[in-house]
Amino acid sequence: MEVQYRKSARRSLDLEQLQDIRVPVHLHLGGTKMPLEELLKLEPDQVIQLDRLAGEAVDIVVNRRHMAKGEVVVVNNHLAVRLISLLSPEERLKLI
Repeated sequence: MEVQYRKSARRSLDLEQLQDIRVPVHLHLGGTKMPLEELLKLEPDQVIQLDRLAGEAVDIVVNRRHMAKGEVVVVNNHLAVRLISLLSPEERLKLI
């Protein structure tokens, strides 16, 4: 059975119609690679060294796309991120 799609009467969506959509936001702190043997031997209190330096900017990823860079800060005992560079609103909208 073939599916038939109908064109919407609406020509395009405007930004106001999209503002309530929730999108996933992730911070990429860093990464590393390790042999499986080493991974299996990990225990509590051990430290895994990442590929970024302390104080280096973290990547802010929205909907699996890089949108900005920021620095990790503490606000009212919660981790947060201060934006230090950001794509323009137009560029961000294209990626979402």
